[in-house]
Amino acid sequence: MDGLPNSMKALVKTTENESYELQEMSVPKPTKGELLVKVRKASICGSDIALYKWNEVARVIAKVPFTPGHECVAEIVAVGPDCPPEYTVGKRVCCENHYYCGHCYQCQHDERHICQNLSQYGHGKGTVHGACSQYSIIPARYAYVLKTDIDDTKACLLEPFGVAHQAIEGLVPQDQTVLVQGCGPIGLFCIGICKAVGASKIIATDIFDDKLEMAKTLGASVVVNSKQEDLRAAVMRETGGDGAGRIIEATGFPPMVNSSFSLLRKGGRIVLIGLPKAPLHVENVLSDVIFKSLTLTTVHGRKIFHTWEKSEEMIHQNKVDVSLAVTHEFPMSQFEKAFEVLFSGRACKIMLDPQA
Repeated sequence: MDGLPNSMKALVKTTENESYELQEMSVPKPTKGELLVKVRKASICGSDIALYKWNEVARVIAKVPFTPGHECVAEIVAVGPDCPPEYTVGKRVCCENHYYCGHCYQCQHDERHICQNLSQYGHGKGTVHGACSQYSIIPARYAYVLKTDIDDTKACLLEPFGVAHQAIEGLVPQDQTVLVQGCGPIGLFCIGICKAVGASKIIATDIFDDKLEMAKTLGASVVVNSKQEDLRAAVMRETGGDGAGRIIEATGFPPMVNSSFSLLRKGGRIVLIGLPKAPLHVENVLSDVIFKSLTLTTVHGRKIFHTWEKSEEMIHQNKVDVSLAVTHEFPMSQFEKAFEVLFSGRACKIMLDPQA
């Protein structure tokens, strides 16, 4: 591989303990159907917290050893044999980290994002590679080639933005009052998308005022700090007692998930995006679920590659400014500091530069 270094730096988890190691290792070589990419930017996802701490969730979704990081933008620097012709050196790509098998029922019915035999980039499932590395291997069939000139920060955020986009696409929020629970990156992206497609009113709730300020910037009409104000009273006040027509649950906090059904209007739609770490319990199942004739959906990943194309188009047309969610940037060599800031609650979306 002419012009490329022999060695690189990467974060690696080799044992089931907290944190990562910054190691120097050989630059990998692409084999059949693979791309070697130079990672330009990576961002930290909420699931990366579990992987860093190596808690019970991590033991389910990941396998040691691996290099973390799945939200990224990279440049193709070498192409392995038998890759499709559209993958050429110099093109920018993002990684669809849901590595599908291509053979199961879901894959055969255009639901590859929820493949029964799912492997994941940046999780040690089916590959040891991840984006927290100066160079990385991505199989071509999981590499999304960027179609526009959106900058690297916005391109890096296509992966989490795509989760929000898939959620909203099935929610149909046009001309509806929407309640967004949780103003982390995906909740904020949901607000921006709802605003762009014509929601009539967007109510955003969180327990951090700085995140609620970001929610207003991205299009929230009403913000509610649920530590300081009764959320149910606020929702009923803003909806004339009917409840929200659409609810996006992006906290994953079981009490919030449990109570969300009571805030939904009859005939409304609710989508669960957050990841609860405990069993769910709905107190009044008849009145809050069955008799409401509601529609409940969940989201895992992005439709391949429909969601990526629609998300890039929306960002390129400046309908949603995803960069507003970025609060910190660090060189990858300062990864410990980046996670320290994340755990402090002071950050929203943190970017890492693997080349620094």
